[in-house]
Amino acid sequence: MYNYCPRDGRPFREDEQICPLTIEQSPSTRPGIPLPPRTPWRKLLYVKQDYPDNYVDDTFLEELQKNANVRHYEYWSVVLESTIISQHISSIVIFVAVFINLYLELLGSHALITIGTAGSAIGYGFWDWSNTMLTPDSNFQRRKIFKGAVLFFLTLLGLTPILKTLTEKTSEDTIWALTVILFLANLAFHDYGSGNRRNIKYPGSLSTNAAIFASVVLASRLKTNLHVFGLMSFAVQWFALFPMLRRQVRSISSRGNLALTIVLFLTATTLFSQISPAIVVIYILGMIFLTFVCPFWLIWIQRYKNEIHGPWDEARPKILHGRSFDYN
Repeated sequence: MYNYCPRDGRPFREDEQICPLTIEQSPSTRPGIPLPPRTPWRKLLYVKQDYPDNYVDDTFLEELQKNANVRHYEYWSVVLESTIISQHISSIVIFVAVFINLYLELLGSHALITIGTAGSAIGYGFWDWSNTMLTPDSNFQRRKIFKGAVLFFLTLLGLTPILKTLTEKTSEDTIWALTVILFLANLAFHDYGSGNRRNIKYPGSLSTNAAIFASVVLASRLKTNLHVFGLMSFAVQWFALFPMLRRQVRSISSRGNLALTIVLFLTATTLFSQISPAIVVIYILGMIFLTFVCPFWLIWIQRYKNEIHGPWDEARPKILHGRSFDYN
């Protein structure tokens, strides 16, 4: 029990009978003087109480909340969500396989340009149809989009000779190392969680720029201008337009999203099976680990999550309709 000196308010310890500063005797040692009743403890720092500063009673943690905002996951729902990452990794693997086939002259530039143009037309048709179904009142200005696409590809065709000689004096080891770093940046900064289907925002724009820069670096190692044009046009379609189409498919149908994941996986496996069987094995094992093992790992590790909330948390304003706010 603590008693305070009546002159300076210093609390007496259990082994003290006289205040060393004022030489005042402790009330508990005065004979015949009853101790004043002890007031209940209150959770107020600005009130001087007959308790030490670090004292707390049994009611201190009554408002404690543990894991109030923890989200409980289901295994198969997490597996379906992981297809976003699987699709992007498969896209990078497919692009690298296309470059290797162009570099080894196993794939013709005319065939790549034809496939890319046909795929873009089909993808835009699906995009236009799905947007019309989702937002019937929207006007997409098809003629303006067509003119922009033609102008872009004509500009790219004119810049092809410059892109071909851009890194002519750079060694191939530097090119391969820089390409790996840029694709890792593309993989790390890709916008996996956004539901925006019409444009790309930061850091997704950083991911797209890294992929296009890697494509420019790789295209400079091809032999003809037509090869460079084919690879660069495919890179723009694959890394700038195709991610938005994937978001569109995901927002419309979960089955369509799963089917697209399987198609990309089989395409990447087929293209690389003729280049390096060892990489195919590593790729398949990586996809299995990412799609099936990591979701189980996430659910298992949730049991160790310990998040606490209470009245000691700082107040956070909630803006309502831009005029009033509340604190919680």
